[in-house]
Amino acid sequence: MTVAETAGAQDRTGAGNGSTLRSMRVFRFKRGDASAHYDSFDVPAGRPTTVFDALRWIQLHRDPSLALRHSCLHASCGTCGLRVNGREALACVTRLGDLAGTVTVEPLANLPVLNDLVVDMEPFVERFASPHPILRASESLPQATSPEGVDAYERFEDCIECGLCLSACPVAATDDTYVGPAALAYAQRLLEESRGADRESILAWADADNAAWRCHAAFECTEACPSNVRPAERIMALRRELRGRQGTPT
Repeated sequence: MTVAETAGAQDRTGAGNGSTLRSMRVFRFKRGDASAHYDSFDVPAGRPTTVFDALRWIQLHRDPSLALRHSCLHASCGTCGLRVNGREALACVTRLGDLAGTVTVEPLANLPVLNDLVVDMEPFVERFASPHPILRASESLPQATSPEGVDAYERFEDCIECGLCLSACPVAATDDTYVGPAALAYAQRLLEESRGADRESILAWADADNAAWRCHAAFECTEACPSNVRPAERIMALRRELRGRQGTPT
């Protein structure tokens, strides 16, 4: 970490700037440990202090072995996804001032823990249907004219693949074969914007026992999503598509 980054982390926590101390309880697990445990820290916090700022302060001033992921720091990459007080959140935009009492920080659920707050994202990525292309809407050129009726559509490709929806999903907690809300919402996006996609192949994939029909419609995934993709609604739309196929259960 550079001197400038260190100073920035200290400024955001409010260290030495009229800050108050906040208690944090942080999940810890290293490879080879017999079991996980929690460590407690008192962190100086100012008004703008985020959970990420507090964790970086712990790394800098209390325990450099604390492991966490981060990248963009403005809720665009999804890298810093965690559970904060039992709810899924992005650490970089979750402020301590919005949380009461001791703040408990844990890794995402339903994914293997590699090191402290770092989980293995490979099982999340593997849930996506690999033969299907990843489509992103092109940005509009200044001279382009938007197609008539385009305002009726929403940007469901805005999924940042943070894994929060999978962590919040009660079905994924009991069935690790379930493809999960992000992958199913992705499949529905392909159906809605189907350039280059094999529609029948996508529907066949979504019709499997561990796919769209496995969802219990708890809507926890939509509640957890930081990008307003609303995966549960996409799964319901996918089911409507599947009902149109001959022999699909209703």
